[in-house]
Amino acid sequence: MATTRPAFEFVDLFAGLGGFHVALDDLNGRVVFAAEWEPALNALYKKNYGVHPWTDINALETDRDIEREIPNHDVLTAGFPCQPFSKAGDQMGFADTLQGTLFFKVHQILRVKRPRRFILENVPNILKHDGGRTQRKIIEMLEALDYSVEVEHFSPHEFGIPQVRDRAYFVGSLDGLDKFEWPTKHKDPTDITSVLRQDVPPARSIPEQTLHAIDMWGDFLRRSPASLKMPSFPIWSMEFGATYPYEDETPPGIWDRRPIWGLRQMGVKGSFGQSLECSVGEQKERIPSHANRDSDYQFPRWKRTFIRQNREFYQHNRSWIDPWLDQWKPEEMQSSFQKMEWNAQGEDRNIDNFVLQIRASGLRIKRPTTSPSLIAFTQTQVPILGSNLTGERRYITPAECAELQSLGDIHLPTSDLDAYKALGNAVNARVVKAIAEVLLEGLANSNSSSTADPEPIVGMRTSTSNKWRDARQECAPITKPPSIGSVLVAGRSA
Repeated sequence: MATTRPAFEFVDLFAGLGGFHVALDDLNGRVVFAAEWEPALNALYKKNYGVHPWTDINALETDRDIEREIPNHDVLTAGFPCQPFSKAGDQMGFADTLQGTLFFKVHQILRVKRPRRFILENVPNILKHDGGRTQRKIIEMLEALDYSVEVEHFSPHEFGIPQVRDRAYFVGSLDGLDKFEWPTKHKDPTDITSVLRQDVPPARSIPEQTLHAIDMWGDFLRRSPASLKMPSFPIWSMEFGATYPYEDETPPGIWDRRPIWGLRQMGVKGSFGQSLECSVGEQKERIPSHANRDSDYQFPRWKRTFIRQNREFYQHNRSWIDPWLDQWKPEEMQSSFQKMEWNAQGEDRNIDNFVLQIRASGLRIKRPTTSPSLIAFTQTQVPILGSNLTGERRYITPAECAELQSLGDIHLPTSDLDAYKALGNAVNARVVKAIAEVLLEGLANSNSSSTADPEPIVGMRTSTSNKWRDARQECAPITKPPSIGSVLVAGRSA
């Protein structure tokens, strides 16, 4: 805990691993209230920062609850849950009554406690969500509380950190923002090796099938002629040799039109040139997953373009692709291993020079200048470092991911998977600090709520419900928000 008078006092909502805390502590701020619903992260916050967070913020149902439990403060920070606004989710927005309405809880706290500044963080898609109406709704509600509000988006790589991770930031002030300036975005080169730690034991071994896929695509790159510019579109090897219709008709449309014969006796072939002279059930297994969805009677333009580009690429390069297909037999591998995204145009085609990531869209190969955006990783999506970067192929470690989030040597969840998830949900502390340095100027020299080092006041009520996960509803336009008491659970997930 600080032993000198703080410059300001702040609350840290949906705190997670404490990225906001790290940033504002560096600016001589002191936390007086934190909230984090996930038990393991709640306990880690206490271990890392000496503060026991409140658990379920929705237990603060009424204005009186908020007035009683949350101390006065100068700055409110919140990375309110992002799944309702993320392209990776259902984009239900405020219609997601389990997470989407948590912004209204932040708004309620701002209305009751009136901190002089706030910083809110979310995914950049929130600026475009619902045709821009979500952003306008948020700004209108904040301005109705007499806050001046500005919005901008930043990525850590614009601050010298080797990670591309664009996030939207809303800042507000009761004193106006005439003197506020957003930090300058830098274009200096970054290098992921700056955060790598040598001689670290692997967090876990890379599965054999994943290593096989890396070797397979590494050989694909080696075989490709040096004079050939590698495609910028995703390479879908299942389209090599395929001739099924995709422009005017689609396989699902033909199966509906010809339920007995399907694609038989049409002179067309399926994935990797497989015969379609078989039953409709077998045909469905021999058509790529991106082309065999029921009722998919017309493919979108982007999909038709990718199919056409891959078939043309194959026809122009069969002389070296066919021997590659014969050796590696990608048709025997799972779909995500049959695809490759080359994001390193112009670089030497040695796959071990790069940062690799297995995604549903394929094996993504990225320059070692930056890491892929840290997200709440599944176990298969953790970035893999090529052997020329670290001496052996290995997953990037949680400690290295903490460096990518500017969190230093804080304690992390003991489970690697839990650590990756928490780090993917964290806010980048260096980006927040750069924004806050100008926004918070003057708080220490005015009518700050800070006093001389009282103990932080924090809540410890137990969460009433943590059942928000995986809600699935259709996205609806913004309507009048539901009552705050109807929201089930608070939780940070950005």
